[in-house]
Amino acid sequence: MVIGHYAVAMAAKRVAPRTSLGTLIAAALLLDLIWPLLVLLGIEIVTITPGATAVTPLTFVSYPYSHSLLMSVVWGLLFAAGYFVARRYVPGAIALGVLVVSHWILDAVVHVPDLPLTPWGSTRIGLGLWNSLPLSLGVELVLFAFCVAIYVGTTSRRDSTGTWGLALMSALMLLIYVAAIFGPPPPSASAVAWTDMGQWLVVVLAAWVDRHRRAS
Repeated sequence: MVIGHYAVAMAAKRVAPRTSLGTLIAAALLLDLIWPLLVLLGIEIVTITPGATAVTPLTFVSYPYSHSLLMSVVWGLLFAAGYFVARRYVPGAIALGVLVVSHWILDAVVHVPDLPLTPWGSTRIGLGLWNSLPLSLGVELVLFAFCVAIYVGTTSRRDSTGTWGLALMSALMLLIYVAAIFGPPPPSASAVAWTDMGQWLVVVLAAWVDRHRRAS
């Protein structure tokens, strides 16, 4: 998923209102923030295969350390523990840990069977929603709209920036999604990795927007 990960992070603001939206989104994206570094280091492998699915031309050959179920739990525990040490906020720590693991769960819905359970096992999971463009669009866009509504209902603006900043962030998220699906295939695996690291911009923007809103 793409905006599906952003969506669940925005909805999580309801259960962890004191946690910055930027931190929530960083947790939901954590596996995809680790993955490009491992690709650039040659530890994990992705190839460009136009037509691999109806949604993405990427074939995820190997990503056991960023995207196995076991490692998602490990990354989630580490992220949650680090946050708890820094903030001493239990609801936030729990939400962050769950969000990290939710990334694997949501990916398992859309990916073809390529998600490992453990770094060393051969079993691969994926329900293959990406094989249908209309279904993929429908599921992610409905989920996004629903979760944005939860965030809006959970927070109120502190100033005008809280309104137009949220609109800007939502538009950027949708633009990233549209570009990922309808843009041309990337020229190389390294280009995919560098582009994916651009999601840090979403994390920073979300933290900025959230400072201009307050929990209701």
